[in-house]
Parts: sequence; structure tokens; C-alpha cells
Amino acid sequence: MQLLLTIILDIITPVFILIALGVILHRKFILDLSTLSKLTTYLLLPVIGFVNIYESRIGAEMLLLIFVFWLCQSLVLISMVEVSSKVFKFDKKLASTYKNSIVLNNSGNFGLPVSQLVFAGNSFGQSIQILMMVLQNLLTYTYGLVNSISASTTGMKEVMKQFLKIPILYALLLGLIFNSFSVQVPSFVWQPIENITNAFIAVALITLGAQSAYIKVQKPSLPLVLSLIGRLLISPAAALVIIYLLQLEGTIAQGLFIASAFPSSRNSASFALEYNNYPEYAAQTVLLSTILSSITVTIVVFLSTILF
Repeated sequence: MQLLLTIILDIITPVFILIALGVILHRKFILDLSTLSKLTTYLLLPVIGFVNIYESRIGAEMLLLIFVFWLCQSLVLISMVEVSSKVFKFDKKLASTYKNSIVLNNSGNFGLPVSQLVFAGNSFGQSIQILMMVLQNLLTYTYGLVNSISASTTGMKEVMKQFLKIPILYALLLGLIFNSFSVQVPSFVWQPIENITNAFIAVALITLGAQSAYIKVQKPSLPLVLSLIGRLLISPAAALVIIYLLQLEGTIAQGLFIASAFPSSRNSASFALEYNNYPEYAAQTVLLSTILSSITVTIVVFLSTILF
């Protein structure tokens, strides 16, 4: 009981205090969401990605295990949403948003700050979430994007073009090179890098709160309920089975289990809005899954400390 209370107070509560501050600030001052998003995407995420890979000790075997887990998890969720969307006879646009709401999770603005709090002082644990975030981006700009524009005529060339624009990819590559060749970063460069890293949690979560400030919650529909169940319950349950099948344990098992429990990705709502695929339903899923994850992520973090 003491462990559960510690998780709630030291990990989950700080996350939602910052999200709430984002909501309050945006409602009072109307923050520039585009600027905040660019700050996170083009500065904070690349820097924190570089730092975690640079300081980590993840070997080739661990990289392979993380990739295999991610592939199995993705295939399970994709298979489930493809079948269930047909069973419930969702139209093409609704099915697109429904699939993305479950398969794509918020591994950046939400997942990475949570991981940093859970694995404070453990660069290996934090690096697991960094790698999962990169793989999630790959899934977002392949399956997620193609899924959203399936009624349009955009080829894989455009999809890969969007994916290759993600700056964190190059920051991770640089971190890997520096790590492999034991390159020493000069102190006058490392100091601002640390300052940026320390700013990440606050800026990312305040941005997430601001993005959710004006989303309206309406009467829950069947697709919304199914999305919440799939994203918050079935995803971590499937992850747990895969972890046991792969015989993973310790920090890697904890990191992957926790990474599977994060709420629906903001990208699923962005894609729905851009391609007019039930954007209100997508926005509600993001908001409610984020709120409810305060309970489900707490439970998953608690179970991860007991099981692994």
C-alpha cells in the first residue's frame, strides 16, 4: 500500500499538476500551441533523446529485444482493431480514427516525462522509452498516416518524407555515435544540454495540458468506450503476455510494460482533424484516455515493481 501511495504522489500527481497548469494557462492567456509544439519537437525531444542514448549502456541484444517486443505489440493491436472495426461495422472514416486511437500512444509528451520520473537516475530505463518513442513515431508516420489518408492518393514516398523530417532520429544517431566512440562532450556544451533536459518535463506536460484545454467531452459513444478499453486496458495486458513469452525481466520488462500503458497519441487527433475523420471523437479519446491514465498508469507502474 505504501508503494502504491508513493507512485501516486511522486510520479502520477506531479504529471497531472503540470497538465492542469497547462490547461489553466492556456484558458487564461491563450498560449501559442504551434510554438510550444515546435519547441518540444525541434529542441527538447532531440536533446533529451541524445542525452539518454549518449549516457545509456544498451547493447545490440537489448535493442533487438525492444524491437521484437514493439513489433509483436503493434501486430497484436493492429490485428485487434482491424477485426473489431469490421465486427462493429464502423464506416471507413470512423474506423480510421478508431484504429489510430488504440495503436498509437502518447509516448512523447506524456510517456517520456512519466518514464523520467519512474526511472529517475536510471539512464537505461529512460533509454527504453526513448527507443519506444522512436518506434512509435515510425508506426505513426507509416500505419497511422496511411490509415488516415487511405481515401486519398498519397504514396509511401510522402510518408517516408514526413518520417525523415523528425529531428529526434538524427539526435539519437549522434548520441549513438558519441556513445560508441566514447566522445567527450565539452563542459561548456554539456551545461546548456543539461539545462534543456531539465526543462523537458515541465514544457512537455504544460503543452499537453494546453492542447487539451478546450476539448469538449460529450456523451460516451461505443467507439469511444472501445478506444479507451483498447488503449488503456488491452494494450498493457497484451504487453504483459508478450513480455512473459519473450522471458524479459528487470528494468527492460518494467520499461516496456509501462510504455504500453500510455494514453492515445495527440497525432491520432491531429490526423483525424486534418483528414476530417471524426475529429471530435478523436479529441475526446485523447482527453479521456489521458485523464483515465492517471489510474491505469498508476496500476501498471505499481504492478511493474511487483512483477519485475
